[in-house]
Amino acid sequence: MDLSVKIGKMTLQNPILTASGTFGYGPEFSDYLDLNKIGGFCTKGISIEPRGGNPAPRIVETASGMLNSIGLENCGSEAFLKKVMPTIKDVKSAIIVNFYAGTEEDFIRLAEILSVDERIDALEMNLSCPNVKKGGSAFGANPELIERLTKSIKNVTDKTLIVKLSPNVTDITATALAAESGGADSVSLINTLIGTAVDRENRTFILGNKIGGLSGPAIKPVALRMVWQVAKAVKIPVIGMGGISNLEDVLDFLIVGAKAVQIGAWNFINPSIAAEMVDGLENYLKERKETLAELTGSIKG
Repeated sequence: MDLSVKIGKMTLQNPILTASGTFGYGPEFSDYLDLNKIGGFCTKGISIEPRGGNPAPRIVETASGMLNSIGLENCGSEAFLKKVMPTIKDVKSAIIVNFYAGTEEDFIRLAEILSVDERIDALEMNLSCPNVKKGGSAFGANPELIERLTKSIKNVTDKTLIVKLSPNVTDITATALAAESGGADSVSLINTLIGTAVDRENRTFILGNKIGGLSGPAIKPVALRMVWQVAKAVKIPVIGMGGISNLEDVLDFLIVGAKAVQIGAWNFINPSIAAEMVDGLENYLKERKETLAELTGSIKG
């Protein structure tokens, strides 16, 4: 059965991806699944220079989910290209590198740096980080800035460009349309919702950074709604994520219009879930004698 999906210049062998920040750089999960079996994986977010992340505690469990405040810890672009990429370059599935910066100039510079490696199939631009030149407001909240930044990135890279959208906005379709206008090949959504947790006995915040990103099954209804809205609004492929923990969740996102999905927090619960979803999706379609194209966007009304 043909499960392939085209996203920009990139062809995925199937629509099952793993989400940035939940899958390390890739090799960390090689003991649990065959990396060649899934459509691809998104690396943890890469910055120009190494980053240590936020103070501990950085993870707390919540009802049907988790809050994380890792703070985008990573080895930096130089170490990633020299030390990490050689360990994953022979993987057959797509390598999607998530990247982020605190200024427009650094976003552009980083895209140039990463684009040198021919094995990287796509870049996923994380717009949920704060714009340090604009008082800390997130890049992803400003459609005008998203369009301009996307155009600038497209001018310096020939990689497939995915713009990862923040759900912490008033209108997710406005930011999606801005990315499309800027030339993005795809949008991925949703990133985590902002939340917090408190220690009642000590009357303190549990997370060292006070606030963190909520992920897991708790956010699926919000994510599904936003993916459906965006899929109706844009013409470019939409990659859906947010609370996927089983085959039914995968199907739901495809039905509302996602061309591919990313599995995030559930990688911590079941590290082989992505490979299991490839088999599950294929079996589902065979049993129903349905193609992936017929399933995708089949929501009525």
